[in-house]
Amino acid sequence: MTTTQRSSLADIATTDGTFAVVAMDQRNTLKRMYAAVGVQDPAQDELVGVKTDTVAALGSTASAFLLDPTYGIPALDGVPADVRESLGILVAAEPSDRGNYNGEPRTHRDPEQGAAWVAAQGGHALKFLVQLRADRPADGGPDLAAEALEVMREVIEDCRANGVPSVIENLVYALPGEELGESARADAIIEAAVALDALQPDLLKLEYPGGPQACRRLATAIASPWAVLSAGVAFDEFTRVLEVSCDEGGASGFIAGRAVWKETVGMTQPERQAYLKDEGKRRLDRCLEAIDGRAVPWFERSRS
Repeated sequence: MTTTQRSSLADIATTDGTFAVVAMDQRNTLKRMYAAVGVQDPAQDELVGVKTDTVAALGSTASAFLLDPTYGIPALDGVPADVRESLGILVAAEPSDRGNYNGEPRTHRDPEQGAAWVAAQGGHALKFLVQLRADRPADGGPDLAAEALEVMREVIEDCRANGVPSVIENLVYALPGEELGESARADAIIEAAVALDALQPDLLKLEYPGGPQACRRLATAIASPWAVLSAGVAFDEFTRVLEVSCDEGGASGFIAGRAVWKETVGMTQPERQAYLKDEGKRRLDRCLEAIDGRAVPWFERSRS
């Protein structure tokens, strides 16, 4: 795709208009996963290779892949051409090293990694991760919530101007000294989603708010389509999350990775490839079954 072509969410969705996106955009998180299984400082070829193998094994099943520019986009060079040509691609555009203020995440963007940059890499959509607590009080220092929303406004406007869909992912966090219990966490997820929804992104990638009632609150609070992320939860738990998110929250599917492929970290390449073709494919198929007939097509919630 060139910057003169326009893409839409249809390029990363199933033919039914739902999302079955495999997330492989981890960079620092992926290195920590390797460290957790005793592999310190994995080689570049290994970090690229695990992504190549995942895309190659699951490319005929997933509606799209979410990839980072450091290891993920280069991984496509090793994917068979017939698989690669049919892929929908989201590119992670947030900086790999995010700032902080007194331990709280602080949002910023690299203007060089905008919508035109995504399109030049063959991406069909731009994904940007933010950590927004919309209810964070201004305390005399920088207004982190306002900063985050301003950056998201810039990202979304840039995407709109360049004809590249914007996919905004949010992860909430506990404020200093706060115990973020189940109810407070649900409130934080929904309040942040409402604030981001007001900026009119094409798609929101959100955490599971915690149960049927919270999902219903989310569904009535936002107008944008949304997809649920896995956040590294166990696979069986994630399939239940998918069903509730779609049935009660009007979710349009999932953008999830570790629930499908995390066990491959640390395997030899033959072990990894065999696992992905068998268990990885089974898991992705099960996720598709979980959203079948439940997920709301994105165009039924889209403003465009």
